[in-house]
Amino acid sequence: MSDLRPRSYSSKKPGTLARHGQLRSHGPVRTLAKFVAAALAVVLVSGASVAAVAVWDVVGNVKPGVALGSTGENAPPLVGPIKGAVNVAIIGSDSREGQGDGFGDPNEETAVLNDVTMLLHLSEDHKSATVISFPRDMFVSIPSCPDPADPDNPFSAMSAQKINTTLGYGGMNCTVLTLEALTGMEIDYAATVQFLGVVAMSTAVGGVPVCVSTRIEDTHTDLVLDPGMHNLEGLEALQFLRTRHGVGDGSDLSRISNQQNFLSSLVREVKSKDTLTNPVKLYGLARAAVDNMELSQSLTSVDTIVSIAQVLKDIDLDKVVFVQYPVGDVEGGVAPKWDAADEMFAALAKDQPIKLSGKLGQGAVAKDGSSSSANPSPKPTASSDGGEATNASSSSESDAPETSPSPAPGQLPDFVTGQTAKDVTCSAGRTLDNQ
Repeated sequence: MSDLRPRSYSSKKPGTLARHGQLRSHGPVRTLAKFVAAALAVVLVSGASVAAVAVWDVVGNVKPGVALGSTGENAPPLVGPIKGAVNVAIIGSDSREGQGDGFGDPNEETAVLNDVTMLLHLSEDHKSATVISFPRDMFVSIPSCPDPADPDNPFSAMSAQKINTTLGYGGMNCTVLTLEALTGMEIDYAATVQFLGVVAMSTAVGGVPVCVSTRIEDTHTDLVLDPGMHNLEGLEALQFLRTRHGVGDGSDLSRISNQQNFLSSLVREVKSKDTLTNPVKLYGLARAAVDNMELSQSLTSVDTIVSIAQVLKDIDLDKVVFVQYPVGDVEGGVAPKWDAADEMFAALAKDQPIKLSGKLGQGAVAKDGSSSSANPSPKPTASSDGGEATNASSSSESDAPETSPSPAPGQLPDFVTGQTAKDVTCSAGRTLDNQ
């Protein structure tokens, strides 16, 4: 098994984990001011008097959140974009509890797994966003995690377990602690979504258009999609995000690239229709979130969500990058490729945007049918005078010395797959005959 040591890239002391405890309570005046400010923000956007009522309706339905930390360093302003870098853990649970029929037996005794684990990083300068997907079968070190049912007896640390077991060990807290140890980044916000949450939120945005290059057939999720464009919402959107057997080579890694196809289209759809400034759609999304998601305490206030949304809406599509955490095959799963991971998180810690080679995962293809995106980052070449690497044209490459060029800041190795939100990709379907 490869080295599963914790990582450290940020200004935190190497190997240090954030202490997770109870957030400071705010007085009633500050709390009221936050709600009023949130209502005011929506009123300013919509110009409708009913907006304030809508905000109060959402606030009244927010469930108690999970405490992730006590520093308060990243507290958002009452109105306006959030300050500094932002890290949000997005966790997809396979629990059937409270999900009704159609997702398996809710009373069946099965382990709760986080089969989707993502980290959204907004750069400090608010010019780029990176969404990192962590393969569910990746072996990682799990730190000691609080037991929500027995706080006085935390779970012991484990040297090598699959990352999708962390939600079952210690809930959202344990997944966040594990991601912090793995990435060296402090995570101030987190959300766990179950099946019905995906259904509700995809419906709230009016569906997501996705391209399918070859037919998808999956009896495990009851999904069948012919080649072409499909507007997916509700249950069909959930089936698409869950399908593994119906795309690529049937692996979880193919599912990740298929999800990136969906998410990149979602970002384009949201920005093209100005969803983040549309009070009706924002209200629908907020209501879907509070009704169907478990949020960290830091995300339960409406003004926090508005502050993060204001940053996202201004980031260019080619600066929104979806990337799969780099892994290699080991017995029973996959393990981190530390060199590539180190490059990625060191770049993010320095506020450098991630640059991909253009290679897509096995679950996605470019619209022209190729395995590369339409917008790969240019590869640097050495200059003929031995100076700094440049993107030289082919006519001058023959004169360049035969030396290995230095990679550009944030440039990831060719084997790291992903795409930007600007890349229009299609799902590489897989029929039953090939399963």
